[in-house]
Amino acid sequence: MAELLSLLNLVLQASVLVQLVMLFLLIISLYSWTLIIHKNRFLKNARKAADDFENRFRTDKNLNALYNSIYQNKQLMGMAKIFTTGYEEFVRLHKQANMTPTALREGSQRAMRVILHREMDKLDAHLAVLATVGSVSPYIGLFGTVWGIMHSFQALGSVQQATLAMVAPGISEALIATAMGLFAAIPAVMAYNHYVDYVDRLTNRYDTFLDEFTGILQRQAHATLESDV
Repeated sequence: MAELLSLLNLVLQASVLVQLVMLFLLIISLYSWTLIIHKNRFLKNARKAADDFENRFRTDKNLNALYNSIYQNKQLMGMAKIFTTGYEEFVRLHKQANMTPTALREGSQRAMRVILHREMDKLDAHLAVLATVGSVSPYIGLFGTVWGIMHSFQALGSVQQATLAMVAPGISEALIATAMGLFAAIPAVMAYNHYVDYVDRLTNRYDTFLDEFTGILQRQAHATLESDV
């Protein structure tokens, strides 16, 4: 408790600019932690949705029945969203006259690619903010430290004899800004690296499913057109 009070006293005794830097770093840190928690929850939900849909897709061989069972869900995401969009486009194009299997495949694939990129944007959301916090926060803290040390040494100009005891408090309070900068940066960098890997894995799963489903639609298009003949 004594150390906490001592640290608080150093913050309160710091110059106004250094205090503003500390306040700004505290706000950045709180904001980044909010993003970290929100992003963690979102990505876990995305992975769970991908697992659930993939299990259903592997076990239910009837595409129409699978589509009817999930299309009314207003919160579709990831693979389920890609599937429903591709299947709807396939059915729509199949109703048109003179559609070749290649045209059906390419049309469905284009529609799914659009959804894939939208889902990728959702997965990537706010990652740039974490990267910015991780790269900028140490420099903001260093600015506060440099300013605080400069302010301390300027105060020594009015005294006849400088001692370490006179300089130490000013330097200590200035170094707190650097510590706060690292406190804001380190979790943001760690979260960013973890989430980038997480997003890459999910994106690869989405892309692999898109290619697999495109092949299924192409085979179904050939079978349907041959039966019509």
